[in-house]
Amino acid sequence: MATAFQAGQEGDVHGASEAQPNPNLRLWLRLLSCTTIAEKRLRRRLAEQFDTTLPRFDVLAALEREPGGLAMTELSQRLLVSNGNVTAVVQQLAKLGHVSVIKPEHDRRSSIVTMTDEGRAHFATVAREHHGWVEEMFAGIGADDRDQLYRLLAVLRGSLDQSEER
Repeated sequence: MATAFQAGQEGDVHGASEAQPNPNLRLWLRLLSCTTIAEKRLRRRLAEQFDTTLPRFDVLAALEREPGGLAMTELSQRLLVSNGNVTAVVQQLAKLGHVSVIKPEHDRRSSIVTMTDEGRAHFATVAREHHGWVEEMFAGIGADDRDQLYRLLAVLRGSLDQSEER
């Protein structure tokens, strides 16, 4: 990834100067720059205000939706990350007292991760703030534009799924 593009400089691609840049490439770069800016803001605020990380937040969010807990494999699949990545994050959260890891009697190779009461309280506080930050970032978009963008991104998602099948 070229950092110039991430910063929003959507002109010259690979040193080529074109009068009419590829519209799909322009769209990709615009999506990438918006996502990068929003993610950096969220990461910074999580670190500054809660001394936590976006991956920790994501793990807790997934566990919040599954009060009975999740197997490590299921957790990594839902978060679209490797087992190794999720294991490291879960270990950090366990040290903080936010999750517990249980090895079922019937399968000692697997682990079930559940949120502790302390983790649930922490997540509730962080999630409230996170929600507010997202609201701030989208405040400049009217309801009609937001709904249209949402529908268009669903179309894009379908196109991405179809291109993977080819």
